[in-house]
Amino acid sequence: MTAQILTALPVVDHLKSDLKSRVAELKSRGVIPCMSVVLVGDNPASLSYIRNKKKLCEEVGSTFKLVQLPTSISEKDFLQQLKSLNQDLTIHGIIIQLPVSDHLKKLDIANLVVPEKDIDGFHKDNTNAIYSGSTNLKLMLPCTPKGVLYLLKFYGIELAGKHVVVIGRSLIVGKPLSMLMSNFDATVTLAHSKTKNLAEITKIADIIVVAIGKTHFIHASHLNPSKKTIIIDVGMNTLNGKLTGDVAPDVLNVAGAVTPVPGGVGPMTVLSLIENLITAAENKFKG
Repeated sequence: MTAQILTALPVVDHLKSDLKSRVAELKSRGVIPCMSVVLVGDNPASLSYIRNKKKLCEEVGSTFKLVQLPTSISEKDFLQQLKSLNQDLTIHGIIIQLPVSDHLKKLDIANLVVPEKDIDGFHKDNTNAIYSGSTNLKLMLPCTPKGVLYLLKFYGIELAGKHVVVIGRSLIVGKPLSMLMSNFDATVTLAHSKTKNLAEITKIADIIVVAIGKTHFIHASHLNPSKKTIIIDVGMNTLNGKLTGDVAPDVLNVAGAVTPVPGGVGPMTVLSLIENLITAAENKFKG
């Protein structure tokens, strides 16, 4: 095993102290950042994600409010709940925990939370900052792309002039991350499940971000050992009852650095969510 393991723990510890200071400053001015999570039903995986958010939220001194709604809630009542939260001056950030019930999926979920409280960074007004060329990580950006950039910055990994291959074109990770990296002067190739001759592309990459949702999709055979490629594994899959990523273990023998699963991008995503919450509270105070 030769690859450096880019764990999130030291990054989280480093950034958490800054977040605590920002919350303390807000509290001294009478503002307590508050996150509200809207959960439809009681999906066990969703409840697990929510516990992680609540824990980190409270660790930095913010407050947390869970709004749990029945699976059968009507579209009208669901929208009324969102309207009430959007108008509540004591709540600074709102998350609609996915998945929602099938009958609610036709709603424009990404744009139901007002942009100033959209700490997931999904609202079109927030994603527009990425497409406008911004490199300001303090904006309300999608959390996984923001977390990846914070992790790269912590480990001193430059993007300018690097060839980055992003595998996966979701609106939550692949597309916004590829644009953000381009803003930081990387040359970005956005690949996906229909890309032909993928290994030819990955072998010339300096950095590969894998966010395709397929267990052990990328193997050592996709890499050029002389490049010492940096691998960011965004995958969260289950194999034999254990959490695993999109990158196979044999990559450790040829890559320069790899993020682990678990313990890599996941904690960075939650941290970025809390950072967005605090930014939202600061923006509200300034406003």
